[in-house]
Amino acid sequence: MLDSYRRVFAHPGSLAFSSTGIVARLPMSMMTLGIVILVSEQSGSYALAGQVAAAYVIGNAALALVQGRAADRFGQTVVLWVDAILFAATTGLLVRSVTDGWANPWPHVLAALAGASMPQIGSMVRARWADLATDDTERHTAFAVEAVGDEMVFVAGPTVVTFLSTIYAPQTGLVVAVVVGTIGTVLLALQRRTVPPGHRHAEHGPDPLPWDALIPIGTVAIFLGTLFGALEVATVAVAEDAGHKSASGLLLTVFSLGSMAAGLVAGATTWKRSPLQRVRIGVALLAGALFVLPFLDDLVLLGVVLLVVGTTLAPTLIAGVTLLEASTPRSRLTEAMAVFQTGISAGLAPGAYVAGLVADHTTGASTYWVCAVAGVFSTVATLACKPAPARRDDESAVSVD
Repeated sequence: MLDSYRRVFAHPGSLAFSSTGIVARLPMSMMTLGIVILVSEQSGSYALAGQVAAAYVIGNAALALVQGRAADRFGQTVVLWVDAILFAATTGLLVRSVTDGWANPWPHVLAALAGASMPQIGSMVRARWADLATDDTERHTAFAVEAVGDEMVFVAGPTVVTFLSTIYAPQTGLVVAVVVGTIGTVLLALQRRTVPPGHRHAEHGPDPLPWDALIPIGTVAIFLGTLFGALEVATVAVAEDAGHKSASGLLLTVFSLGSMAAGLVAGATTWKRSPLQRVRIGVALLAGALFVLPFLDDLVLLGVVLLVVGTTLAPTLIAGVTLLEASTPRSRLTEAMAVFQTGISAGLAPGAYVAGLVADHTTGASTYWVCAVAGVFSTVATLACKPAPARRDDESAVSVD
């Protein structure tokens, strides 16, 4: 299994940008949970917390494609620098607006701006891998590396933000998120050697995006995002009902540990099934496992089930990214990757909001029904996904970075 990972990390600069990318995208797992904790502590309302968190993820979804298009056209470095500055400023103002009790809609507006300026680190790092890896096998392993990196982020992030926000001041988790994320983004921007070339296409215009393939994949991502957004809020609510709100971070960590372990195995596996088949099977297994969660209120048992549910996640996401990459011209890859991220972000908003409403009016465990319903819709959406076409080489690019 280790040989597969040795081969991809033999590429110069790969270990540096991949590890830096993990640090840079820590806010991905800290921001929404930090917002929920901060706003719920200050206001006493999970519904309001869900609204502000939803504004953040809507902003993130709205600008993800724009950031991806800019990175493909002008290169990643300039986009990363601009994002780092804007994300730090808007998140700082968001924290200030909540802690100082600014009137609505200021927290919502600033949350949306923070989400819009959050760097699309996952898309950019995967685009670097796609440019660097030499064949489909290497790309599969490289995408598995990033899926495991995502899970490492979701292992560390919720634990850190919950610990800091509940043991110290409720805004501490968000402050740490923006500091760490900004440092990571700047460090990634400084690594120019592995930046994919920009594609100006001055003569013939950009290659068209295969929307007939991307829209179904993006739809699956929307429902997966709904599931993730609801899962965070539901887990916080269940832990609070049990009198141990700080345990929510540990429960989410257990979920991510299961996914991370499965992702490591998936990345070193030579699959006989196509990426499309793996996406359909993985989403169906994930959706089925979610129906157990609404019946659990014991935190220990809940943790065990979340660990098992997590094992279905990373292999499914790896297959989804592999399918998307194989369906997209190389000159539009960062933008296409942003479609997947946009879908997840767009789903996080309604997931967090609806789960917040349910948590305010029912028991915490009942909130998991939002996750289960989202899982069913994501399974249905996979039926519209198309197999990847035969890979074609893209035309040479004009480097602008």
